[in-house]
Amino acid sequence: MLFALITFCLVATVTPGPNNMMLLSSGATFGLRRTIPHIFGISTGCVIMVFVVGWGIGGIARDLPRFYLALQIAASAYLLWLAWRIARSTGPDRTDPAARPLGFLGAAAFQWVNPKAWAMVVGAVATFARPDRILSDIVLIATVLFVVGIPAITLWALGGSMLQRVLRRPVLLRAFNWTMAGLLVLSLVPGWLDVLGNTQRS
Repeated sequence: MLFALITFCLVATVTPGPNNMMLLSSGATFGLRRTIPHIFGISTGCVIMVFVVGWGIGGIARDLPRFYLALQIAASAYLLWLAWRIARSTGPDRTDPAARPLGFLGAAAFQWVNPKAWAMVVGAVATFARPDRILSDIVLIATVLFVVGIPAITLWALGGSMLQRVLRRPVLLRAFNWTMAGLLVLSLVPGWLDVLGNTQRS
């Protein structure tokens, strides 16, 4: 069970998604050190979600189609705003006052409107939390998710920071950030296709 849980958390956190696209852009724009609060905010937000979902919210979310629709709308609005911020970001050495990385609290709060985070957390709790050992299993899931997730998502920020030398010219950094913003918007497509598919089936 532990090996399966570790594998699940590794695959869920290291694969592309809104969090990792933002970390890649933040690493390239602001460097790894300034992106660390963002990294820990993501992992902390997901850990808190594990405890909340484990205590019953996951069942409510799973049984209410409107919940997922509301979640998708909120996520879309927030991600579009973040994509615009990323696209306009010119780096830490410019005069733009909005050029700063997403902080710890913002990253933690974002997980509550991140469909991938919900899918990961609900999937982990539903798969690995046993009803007769719910508390200990939730603690285990949260611990593994945090321990495995930190290095997995840090790879994306590190990859972005390694691109800083290439992206020193403002025009290249701007092109990179517009590309990352576009990919962030595209990450909304699978969720909306799922919502539209469920709507048609119902």
